[in-house]
Amino acid sequence: MRIGVLCSGGDAPGMNPCLRSIVRTACTCNDEIYGIQHGYEGLLNEEFFLGENGSHVMGIRSVSGLSKLGGTILHSSRSKRFQTPEGIRAAADILRKHKFDALLTIGGNGTLSGAIDLGKVWEGQIIGLPGTIDNDLFGTDYTIGFSTAVHTAVEAVDKLRDTAGSHDLMFFVEVMGRHCGDIALSTAIASGAEIACIPEAEESPERIVARLRKIKEAGKASVMAIVAEGDESGGAFAMQKILKEAGNPFDSRAVVLGHVLRGGSPTPEDRILASELGNFAVSSLLLGETGKMVGKIHGELVLTPLEQCVADHKKADTEQLRLLHIVAS
Repeated sequence: MRIGVLCSGGDAPGMNPCLRSIVRTACTCNDEIYGIQHGYEGLLNEEFFLGENGSHVMGIRSVSGLSKLGGTILHSSRSKRFQTPEGIRAAADILRKHKFDALLTIGGNGTLSGAIDLGKVWEGQIIGLPGTIDNDLFGTDYTIGFSTAVHTAVEAVDKLRDTAGSHDLMFFVEVMGRHCGDIALSTAIASGAEIACIPEAEESPERIVARLRKIKEAGKASVMAIVAEGDESGGAFAMQKILKEAGNPFDSRAVVLGHVLRGGSPTPEDRILASELGNFAVSSLLLGETGKMVGKIHGELVLTPLEQCVADHKKADTEQLRLLHIVAS
C-alpha cells in the first residue's frame, strides 16, 4: 500500500512522534509512506518529503529522534485553494497521479473537514488523526498536543504568580481556545488560579467582581484569571477593561500566551497518545477502514466517522468550574 501523510492547520506538540509511529508501523507492514510537506497546500504543489538518500519514501531512520521534538518536520499550512471545489478535485488528481492508495491527515477541525470533502471526489482511503491543542474534537477524550499546551500554560502562570505576589496584582492570562475552554479550565485548576473565563459558561462582570471582593476581603493580595480566547468577553484585555469598569478591587495586567502554547517538547502523555494513534491509524487502513478519525475514549482505541468528529465543537466540562471555585476559595 502506498500511503501519504500530512499535517495541516495549526501545529501541535506530538505531531512528530505521531509521524514517527506512522512511518515505523508502515515500514513494519512493508507499506510505502510518503510525507507531504505543508499540508493540503503542499499536496497541491506536489511537495514531498525528501530523505537523505534522495527518496520520497520515508524509512525507519528518517523519523529517528522525533519523539522529543515539537512542531512537525513535514511543516504545516492553511490552504485557501484547497477550500474550493477546484482545489479539492486537483488534490484528488494529484493523489491518483502518484498512485496513492491512502492518505493520513493530522490536524484539527479544518483538517478533518478537508478530508471529508476530499473523500467525496477521491476513491482512496482516508483516516484522520486528532492533532490540535484545543481538545475540541469529538471521537477522543484528548487530542494530540492538549497535554503539552496545558503544561506550558501552567508553567507560565506559575512564573506570573511570582510577579503578581510581589506587586499585589491580578493577571488576566489569555490562552488559546476559540470554541472550547478546556485549556483555560485545566490550566486554572492546575495552576491554582482563582478565575476561569471560558466560552461554555457566561458569567456577569458584576458576579465576578463580587467574587474578587470576597477574595480580597479574605486576605489574598494577588489573583490569577485564565481567559480562553473564545470567551464572550473577547479575551484577556477586553475582560480586564470590563471588570475594571465593574469595580474590580485589584490593580491588574493582561498577558496573551498565544502561539507559545503550540511549541515545546511534547509531554510524555502526548508522546504516548501520538504513538498509539499513529500505529492505530495505519492498522485501520490495512483493515480497509476509511472516512474515520482515530481516537482514544475511556482507555480504548476507537474509530469515529469524520462527520461526527466535526459536526460541532466539543465543550469543556463546566462542572469543573464548580471544582475551581471550591479549591480557589
